[in-house]
Amino acid sequence: MCGIAGALNCSKISLDEVYGLMQHRGPDDKGMFCDSTQGGLLQLFHARLSIQDLSALAHQPMVYQDLSLIFNGEIYNHLTLREGLEFDFKTHSDTETLLALFAKFGEDFLEHLNRLDGMFAFVLYDKKNQKLYFARDRMGKKPLFCYKKDSKLVFASELNTLCGILKLLKLPLEIDFDAINFYLQSGFFYQDGAPYQNVFAIPNAHYGILDLDTFSLTLKPYFKLESCYKTPKINDEKEALGICENLLKQSIQMRIESSDLEVGAFLSGGIDSSLIVALASQMKPNLRTFTISFEKTALDESSLAQNTARKFGTSHQVLRISTNLTQDVPKILQAYGRPFFDSSAIPSFYVAKAAREHLSVVLNGDGADELFGGYRRYVGHLLMPKVLPFVFVKNFLPNPQSKQSLYNYFYRLLQMAGAYKCDVSEYYLSASTDIFTGFYSFKSESLRGFQTEVKAVFEGGYSPLSQMLLLDSSHLLLCDLLPKMDIATMSHSLEARSPFLSKGLVEFAPTLADNLKVRGKTTKYLLRKLAQKYLAKEVVNAPKRGFEVPLSSWVDGELKECILDSLQNPKISHEFLPKSLIESLCNAPQIYPREKRAKMLWSLFALEIWNQHLKENQWN
Repeated sequence: MCGIAGALNCSKISLDEVYGLMQHRGPDDKGMFCDSTQGGLLQLFHARLSIQDLSALAHQPMVYQDLSLIFNGEIYNHLTLREGLEFDFKTHSDTETLLALFAKFGEDFLEHLNRLDGMFAFVLYDKKNQKLYFARDRMGKKPLFCYKKDSKLVFASELNTLCGILKLLKLPLEIDFDAINFYLQSGFFYQDGAPYQNVFAIPNAHYGILDLDTFSLTLKPYFKLESCYKTPKINDEKEALGICENLLKQSIQMRIESSDLEVGAFLSGGIDSSLIVALASQMKPNLRTFTISFEKTALDESSLAQNTARKFGTSHQVLRISTNLTQDVPKILQAYGRPFFDSSAIPSFYVAKAAREHLSVVLNGDGADELFGGYRRYVGHLLMPKVLPFVFVKNFLPNPQSKQSLYNYFYRLLQMAGAYKCDVSEYYLSASTDIFTGFYSFKSESLRGFQTEVKAVFEGGYSPLSQMLLLDSSHLLLCDLLPKMDIATMSHSLEARSPFLSKGLVEFAPTLADNLKVRGKTTKYLLRKLAQKYLAKEVVNAPKRGFEVPLSSWVDGELKECILDSLQNPKISHEFLPKSLIESLCNAPQIYPREKRAKMLWSLFALEIWNQHLKENQWN
């Protein structure tokens, strides 16, 4: 795992300057490549976290004849991909495997990137053909952001690194107000984008070709998750269970064996991480597992995790975290380089920091919910036809105060039904992030592309459950959950591997019949069936929590003064919402549902923290 960056047709900058911006992603080595191209000076930078092939021969940028490559990620099946290649390999690194594949197949190899099982973002320079190639893994685990304006191009693994390079180059950086409007409405940036003009992310499951003669960039998909949902469905439970178990075992084994360093695992009280630990412990005795326990919160799953650890004989550690939220939260939010709404970034950051003190590679359960149907709202979505006639009832009900209550679930269903009658994109946001829905409507221009995409999914012939799974993979997973984990782990030079996002499972899960994912009130049905074979009943039947935080308690307690100070004299929030609404949220909590108010305040607080960081670093 690494950090990559580069610049084209810009003034020269030093390796030390760029490395200082991304050393946390790769503290083990640094490298730079420069060449004069027909498009101007090309500079490639690399910061290496050594996981596969620890030798100096695996140094990057890696050069072979006219090809120069910088690579971030892991390709777990890369040794298999070497078979049949006539290439004098010097290392057993996946970076060299990529170079060999390009050397043999050239640009045609890009059409077959779906053969790669892993997570990756890379940039390859072909001197002979005067082209620059970009690519990103199918689900978007590894980030790659680009600034492209006039004849200049800058790219980096993280937005903070990108902004820092632009500052070094004295290139302008302007705020994209439509992008921030979308963030406030949805809780994420559309297409994993940025709050800046002329800045975008290379899309997941895409490759890009930049012609250095014309400076034109062409982006093409090499994989479409939608096509997997249109294949014939598996209805037989026994058959599906066997395939799922075999694929998950293979995925875990590849992610353990493809590391030259020890691999551990995050372990919560839920079935996703517990199932991974159950299977991984069969392959790796004394597997090291980590659970976090927070002081001053009831959201503690360490006892369930400890039971699982004992059952499978893991070398388990409960990382007891003492937080200083007022000091830590702004620093954590600033690491994302854009306003970041998901408050579970806070515990993710803490657990990554603590785990890095013990090892460099961990397994996690990311992707299971979006592939196998793990959210309670999927049940609500399937009930929607029955709920729609009763949407008027919501007007007579008081606001819910407890997030976990049955009443809150019923209230949310009615709220979702009201949005469903208006617009499917509003319905999706109401069903997922649900921030300002019902209290403020943002201008529709910022939502236009998103609205078109959601409408196409709802009218695309998919089943109701597949609609939500597809949208969650394309938005929540891509734009929220994966960036959350990437920044949380890589800020501490920790690599997180996600067995549920293997090539095999990503292509298998969409072929399951809906009732093997959600059956009645039971979410993640097939995984729960598999979990029954390995895990205790209390784990199998535990409600989904994830890395939840007591957000409303934080907003009304330890973080209250910090949040109110930033919003009672806002520096940017008032550009997007009426000051009267911001003042009401701060000073009249009684008129809002407690959890809803906490989310609205948190989204604005994250915006203010980002803006403060932007000004302090003079990036615009």
